Amino acid sequence: MPQFAYKARRRSGEMVQGLLEVPDRAAALVQMERLGLFPIAVDAAKGGAVAKAERPQRSSTARTALLPPALRELLHRKRKPKLQELATFTQQLANLLHSGMPLTLALNSMTHLESKGVPPEVSKQLRQDVTEGKSLSDAMGRQPHVFSDLYINMVRAGEQSGALEDVLRRLASHYERFAEVQSKFLSALIYPTIVACVGVIIAIFFMTFMLPRFLEIFKGFQVPLPAATQLLVNISNFFSNWANWLWMLSVIVVGFIIFMRFKATDAGIRRIDGCKMNAPIIGKVVRLNLFAQFSRTLATLLINGVPVLTALKITEQVIPNRIMRDAIARTREEVTDGKTIAQPLARSKIFPQLMIDLLQIGEETGDVPGALQNVAETYENELTIALRVMTNLIEPALIIVMAVGVGFLLFSVLSAMFSITSSINMNR
Repeated sequence: MPQFAYKARRRSGEMVQGLLEVPDRAAALVQMERLGLFPIAVDAAKGGAVAKAERPQRSSTARTALLPPALRELLHRKRKPKLQELATFTQQLANLLHSGMPLTLALNSMTHLESKGVPPEVSKQLRQDVTEGKSLSDAMGRQPHVFSDLYINMVRAGEQSGALEDVLRRLASHYERFAEVQSKFLSALIYPTIVACVGVIIAIFFMTFMLPRFLEIFKGFQVPLPAATQLLVNISNFFSNWANWLWMLSVIVVGFIIFMRFKATDAGIRRIDGCKMNAPIIGKVVRLNLFAQFSRTLATLLINGVPVLTALKITEQVIPNRIMRDAIARTREEVTDGKTIAQPLARSKIFPQLMIDLLQIGEETGDVPGALQNVAETYENELTIALRVMTNLIEPALIIVMAVGVGFLLFSVLSAMFSITSSINMNR
């Protein structure tokens, strides 16, 4: 019967190793579970030497090595988990620690739990690193595609303060809030997107299938077409010509390349981010989201004991808007010189006065994290209202545009039919 060499930990955390005579690896895992062991490594043993379990993976890696570098990089690219997926993973780990389970055993259990978006390999690697003596924050730092600087620094603060479970719960709550805001924003765009797509499909169907049939009828009567109908015919002829499509596609491709190159420059990024913040209707939503994200992130870091300068640096990296990031960077430089946070934020002329006033009160009372939490809740509530207002404005605007478009199509066809009818009556 085959032998399997294993390394495992007892419930007490003691490391053990040995051999099991079982039919296959699955049976070895079942046997270890009956013995109350938590497996770390289980490999087939042949002649006293452990056979490498990674051989199939190596052969697959060798096959992918023959692919072009760009395609190979695409195949090996790891997907970053969504906010809600990361929140679920964090909450599950906090629950295991709350049950009294040691960290290594909790990480081992995480490999068997359903955690969408965070593959079991992440927990396995974390468990292995922690078993080898690394801290959880250092182990997470080796997987930047999953854990951000915000996550790692908060976990490190929780380890230093001995409140890792509480920190994980705060982290889960933090990501759940941002996931909720993201979900509200996407939900607000679903209906307008559907309406716009339906409008485009109707226009294409009419111009492609309906209009040519009407034109065949009009040609038989030799009647001059009304101006609206002639305009519609010219538009249809333009889009029926493949050369025009190629020309438009070329213009779109060139414009896209120019835009992407402009976006890659610092000046381009700042210009685009500035336009997002000042755009009509959607600009207010963007600003409120940025204010809430800044306040919530900085408050979460400070509550968990992260130093002010480190917290500002991490918040700067988290914020996606370059203009606001520059303002946070200048604030961090001035705070280094011993100044408060509120004063340099006020001088940036980006942050609203309400945020500055609440932050100053928090600095005077010694409760900056609490003040930032109040600011975050205030702007998250305003963001919910702004999203609802934006949706209420966009929906009727799209309906009006569709009504005008459909009305123009009907008017163009009906006016031509009336011209034909009038011509027939005059010839009688």
